[in-house]
Amino acid sequence: MNLLAFDTSTDTLSIAVQRGDAVWQHTGAGGAQASAALIPAIQRLLAEAGLGFDTLDAIVFGRGPGSFTGLRTACAVAQGLAFGARSGQGTPVLPVDTLLAVAEEARHQHGCTQVLAVLDARMNEVYSAHCTWQEATRQWSTDADFGLCAPEALTLTDAAQWTVAGNAQAAYGERLLPQARHVAALPTATALLRLAPALLAAGAAVPASEALPRYIRDKVAQTTAEREALRAQAAAGTTAP
Repeated sequence: MNLLAFDTSTDTLSIAVQRGDAVWQHTGAGGAQASAALIPAIQRLLAEAGLGFDTLDAIVFGRGPGSFTGLRTACAVAQGLAFGARSGQGTPVLPVDTLLAVAEEARHQHGCTQVLAVLDARMNEVYSAHCTWQEATRQWSTDADFGLCAPEALTLTDAAQWTVAGNAQAAYGERLLPQARHVAALPTATALLRLAPALLAAGAAVPASEALPRYIRDKVAQTTAEREALRAQAAAGTTAP
């Protein structure tokens, strides 16, 4: 298959292009820089692979959870490229959960098959999902609803059987399941490519108009009054709820 995949949900920008069995990759700075760097890097990789937008079978992107700005960037770019492909006829878009991509990267890099995928959600919280690799089907099963909580609120009934994977351990250290095994893993574009065939076969691709981010947190911005209240609480030595 000819596929373009990218993820901008974390502080790392990850892009990959697949042509048959060959893969071209790019990794760079994410965050605010991703919106400016994403399209030029995609164009360069496609040129290196000898592909154009009209020859892609699908565009794959990490839909979240993750950075709100990053998710909006990925979604907007995926939609725009898909709408314009094939002389305006469009190409399918495959949104993939970023926590599933974290689990797949942990499996690929470290051989993990029972993964608690955890991404830093900022604001002293983490996104999480329990992911189990099913060898018989060569696919992951995961929680229907992803979690959002303080890092110390995460628990595992049998920590010895699970690996915590993601980018949150570096941020929260001992606050995040200190008794468990931890590995670093990001939702890379190559992980998206490995997940794509089974998801495409299952009918998970959507038209560009239906390619939407997956948000877990409802609110990321505070009003001026809320910020002033928090500063007042901090000055008074109290803890905000």
